[in-house]
Amino acid sequence: MDIVAAYAGLFSIAFLAATLLPAQSEAALVGLLALDRYPVLQLLTVASVGNVLGSCLNYSIGRFFTNSKWMQRLVSDAQRDRAEQYYKRYGRWSLLASWLPIVGDPLTVVAGILRENLFYFVILVTIAKVGRYIVVLAIHQAWFT
Repeated sequence: MDIVAAYAGLFSIAFLAATLLPAQSEAALVGLLALDRYPVLQLLTVASVGNVLGSCLNYSIGRFFTNSKWMQRLVSDAQRDRAEQYYKRYGRWSLLASWLPIVGDPLTVVAGILRENLFYFVILVTIAKVGRYIVVLAIHQAWFT
């Protein structure tokens, strides 16, 4: 596999996985790890940057398209209500749960809706996303080496 295609594919899948679209970036990361042809730190970096930028897209959608019909199609009322309750209960610290399935992506949209400070948003989401990938890498290392 061409190195540029591998990294571009991983970045793209990680980006999409962080949006409200269904995608599995962990599977792509593990698949590239299994090939044992790419440096682990580079894979971690590419996946993390793509995933954080996807969350930033969610934040922007929440911030700038809050009441649009387009937004209502992307996030169901139930998802939005659940994420807002969680966000209001735990504040910006709830962004540490942005890696979670189902509630994580809507949380990043709600952060935009509630106009969370972008600096804190990026820091907390980065901690969550990188942390998740480190766990995936550790599990892969434990099982396959």
